Amino acid sequence: MSDRIFAGFWLLLCISGLFIAWDIQTEYSYEPVGPRPFPMVILGLMAVCALCLLLRKPDMIQWPSRGTLQRLLLLMVSLAMYGAVFESLGFPLSTTLLTFVIGLLFGATWWAAALSGAVMGMSLFYAFDRLLDVTLPLGSWLS
Repeated sequence: MSDRIFAGFWLLLCISGLFIAWDIQTEYSYEPVGPRPFPMVILGLMAVCALCLLLRKPDMIQWPSRGTLQRLLLLMVSLAMYGAVFESLGFPLSTTLLTFVIGLLFGATWWAAALSGAVMGMSLFYAFDRLLDVTLPLGSWLS
């Protein structure tokens, strides 16, 4: 039953997102079709998937254990904190910290999580900044 509640809620969010995406307009045209089609297609596909979830035969649901739910909650808090400190700490440091926390949540040792966090933070910053030319914040502490 919980998967149908989720699917109904997700379908409502997708439909409201489609109404919002329909109103996307830009002052100038930098592409022949503009910015509207991408969110419309993504939201339309998600709405179709939510509809499939609503119409399929229900499965027996077994909820995860308390420890798993606690780790999921910590993961959601970590992602919210990542969004909150992204500009002030900058992409490299905030991504390093997020990867460190996710590594610990998945059972890595602290040194392996720290090493993978540092490698991910720096390599992703290099890839986006130098290779893809995407400007990411360095953080107010480095500026």
